[in-house]
Amino acid sequence: MPPIFRASIVAIALVAGGAALAGPSKNPMVGGAAMYPTKNIIENAVNSHDHTTLVAAVKAAGLVETLSGPGPFTVFAPTNAAFAKLPAGTVDTLVKPENKAMLTTILTYHVVPGKISAAMIAANAKAHKGVATYTTVQGGTLSFMKSGKGWAIKDAKGGVAKITIADVNQSNGVIHVIDSVLMP
Repeated sequence: MPPIFRASIVAIALVAGGAALAGPSKNPMVGGAAMYPTKNIIENAVNSHDHTTLVAAVKAAGLVETLSGPGPFTVFAPTNAAFAKLPAGTVDTLVKPENKAMLTTILTYHVVPGKISAAMIAANAKAHKGVATYTTVQGGTLSFMKSGKGWAIKDAKGGVAKITIADVNQSNGVIHVIDSVLMP
């Protein structure tokens, strides 16, 4: 093989290898879909295969327009598996029109006004003896504490959820994926 071709192949391999080493995509994957920081919370959430239950609940509660609005909002987004941990029939009961107020209360307990990153949670916790607290749109409080390499969230009933994917930026806030449903 002539040296010029060998040099070209090496150059292509280096460029391709460099692209692979450049790190994760700018758009994190959630539920098999890229999450775009130029899209709002609802536009991204509807594409996540892991959040179909949450999206259905948001629709049933009439919160689509709100969460599509300017915000900013921080949403702690339970996965389908998180909803599956609830007692059998809970989700089916909550999405009934007559339970809209209760569903809205639970969903808005997963939303904090403003855009709060994992780094902000860490700084708040550091300043407050290891526990950060935030008031939700629903009016309740969530407590955050370090758990391994990530963060755990304690709800009003003493339940704990872990943030499994942090800092999924949106045009109107940020989503943190969680593994349990929080209860006010």
